[in-house]
Amino acid sequence: MTGKPPGFTHTPYTGSYKPFTIGMNLLDPKDWIEVDARLPEYLKEKARLLAEDRDEVFREEPATRAAQAEVLDLLLNHLPARFPQIYRRDGRLMEVVPAGLHVDVEDESEAPFVRAARLIQEDLVLMRKGEGGYRFAAGSVSFPSSWALKDKFGKTLDGLHTPVPGYADFLSGRVARIFENLPADKPVWRMGWSLHPDNALHHPVGHPWPEGELSPYVRLERQTLRRLPISGDVLFTIRIHIDPVAALKTHPEGARLAAGIKQEILGLSDGQAAYRSLLKDRARILAVLESIER
Repeated sequence: MTGKPPGFTHTPYTGSYKPFTIGMNLLDPKDWIEVDARLPEYLKEKARLLAEDRDEVFREEPATRAAQAEVLDLLLNHLPARFPQIYRRDGRLMEVVPAGLHVDVEDESEAPFVRAARLIQEDLVLMRKGEGGYRFAAGSVSFPSSWALKDKFGKTLDGLHTPVPGYADFLSGRVARIFENLPADKPVWRMGWSLHPDNALHHPVGHPWPEGELSPYVRLERQTLRRLPISGDVLFTIRIHIDPVAALKTHPEGARLAAGIKQEILGLSDGQAAYRSLLKDRARILAVLESIER
């Protein structure tokens, strides 16, 4: 299939990307959505979560339906054009070829964001401007990284980022200006990452590290922002990549990548390491990385 293969597709821990910064870059519109060989697995997990507890992975303000539909329309135009071997439209059905799925994209019994979520690996968050600034007004979030949709829905930018070290002092104003000034024709992207003790896609709670031997995973978020041209709302997408650190042992750049991850962790303050759940077990995690680096 086309699309990027899984496995260390992005490596922002090699000195080119400073953690706990905004780090926005212009996004080529053709690279808005990422597809790799794990697409069927991601879509199957989304379908399971929607069936078992829809409120855990989808929330909306009723007045956002038109903006959600705007996002769905953008995807329906983008996906078959960008990935013609993967997405094939036939009337009201969108075929996702490698997953063996036919999604009814005109099924009005489902919210547009839910229909969109069944097509792509990304999670979707709609931010709408109000009296308190931009707020989380709708979201299909199946793969959160240690946060729960029910706790974030409805919050403003500042409320969403309250736990982030240094956000109120250094980043709040800059993030607000990005949302205010983002042009519809210039989407942007950024990355964030941490280490987790497992490879679960759905990760709404913290992740204590087990006793004994560790098998860490790099959990990376590729995030995009784009202003919707009709509604004026801002769409935030989150694409999760999960890579086992152990795979670096046979990776051609494994030693260099392990060294980069180690240096990033060493550069974290105690507050930043605690936010990433790395403080208590930092020495043990570093030992794993050092063994690969050597």
